[in-house]
This record gives sequence, structure tokens and C-alpha cells, in this order.
Amino acid sequence: MADEEQLTIDQLAQRTGMTVRNIRAHQARGLLPPPEVRARTGYYNADHVARIELIRELQGDGYNLDLIRKLLEGAAGQSGAVLHFTRTLRAPFVEEEPRIVTLAELGERFQSTDPKLLEKAMSLGVLRQLDDAGSFEEISPLLASAGGELVALGIPAEQALELLVRMRRHADSVAKVFAQLFIQSVWQPFAEDGAPEEHWTEVAAALERLRPLASQSLLATFQIAMTEVVERELGRELERLTSKGKRKR
Repeated sequence: MADEEQLTIDQLAQRTGMTVRNIRAHQARGLLPPPEVRARTGYYNADHVARIELIRELQGDGYNLDLIRKLLEGAAGQSGAVLHFTRTLRAPFVEEEPRIVTLAELGERFQSTDPKLLEKAMSLGVLRQLDDAGSFEEISPLLASAGGELVALGIPAEQALELLVRMRRHADSVAKVFAQLFIQSVWQPFAEDGAPEEHWTEVAAALERLRPLASQSLLATFQIAMTEVVERELGRELERLTSKGKRKR
């Protein structure tokens, strides 16, 4: 919508899908700034539209109206910038399209349709049941394919899933390190400075830049660690095998 476009309250309701009554209620709660009044008619603009979109998205994420009001007050009228930030905050760190699979496909790939394994996979957030007909959504097809490859190598599905549990535990710790780094170095200085309206975009940009940096850093560190651990552990196994061979002689 162009910045100069002006909307009556009925037009705003139609544009946002919100009732006139709820719009007025939001104004009364301080969630929505008053319209510009001309000739006894109130006119709303692009910022009102962005503000309503932000309120609805935050409500959908479980925020109550009082907390939303406080956030909007801190945004100093920058609803569009805050909306962009909250969308950036909720966006997945890796652009990967989920894949729909059937129970039969899962059974073939993992050589098991044990309900307990399915429940565990769903509790870990890697699998989501879509309906009662046996359709599931793989949140990360890459991760699911890796699990299938482990099973193909001869590792039981139970062990492959347990590996995922342990990996998730470590991944949570690493993710927390990056999140705390962002909060301490970017968010807290921004908040202590009064959340200046001109800096909302910069904070969102910093969060966007963190995404590839976190992924690349974790992958590079893991590759170094994997190289060292494999060499050390398999080196020990080779030494044991050699020692056994010498004793047999």
C-alpha cells in the first residue's frame, strides 16, 4: 500500500480482515494510534495496517495484548520495522522445504513403524503427523535422509534416533551460545539505548547475518572435531587389531 493512501475505518477493516469493533478496541487499549481526523472522518495509513498485522502475528505466537502494547510502545511508531524483526526472529535458520511422506515410506526407509519411534521423532520436532491416514511432514528432509542412510549402514533405527536425541542436546547448547551472544552484544545495547526507532532495521539485519554465520561456524568446527576424533578413535581400533594379530602369531 502506498504511504499516501488513506483508509476509512471500514476500508481498514476490509484491508486487514479485522472487524471495526476490534479496531476500535485496539485503539482504546493503546495498541493502535488514533487516525488522522478530517471533516469528522478518521483516516488510517500504511503504519496502521502494519501495526494490525504485527498485533495479529504476535497474538498467533502466544503474546498477550498487554505485552504487545509494551512492545509497540518501545517501537516508537515503527510497526513495519518491528514486524520485519519479529518475522526475521521466527524464520527458520535454514531454507529447507518440508517433505510429505507416508507411514509406508517411513517404514521402508527406517525398517520400522514402531509407534514409540514415531512418537519420539515427533517429540523431537523432526516429524509432524498431518492426519489419521498415515501422512507425515518431515521438517528437515536432509536430516531424515541422513537418518535413513544410518539405517542403511546397519545401524538400528532406535540407535539412529537416540543419536539424534544426543545431537539435539548438544545443538541446543550451541544455539544458546549464539543466542546469548546476540542478546548481549546487539539486543541489550539497543534496548538500553531506549530501542531507537531508526535502529530496528539494523538489529533485524544483524539477526539475519547471524544465520549463515552460526551455520557456517558450527559446520566448520564440527568438521575439524570429526576429523580429529575419527583419526584418534579409529587409530586406537587399528592398534588393537594389530595387537590381536601379533598375539595370534
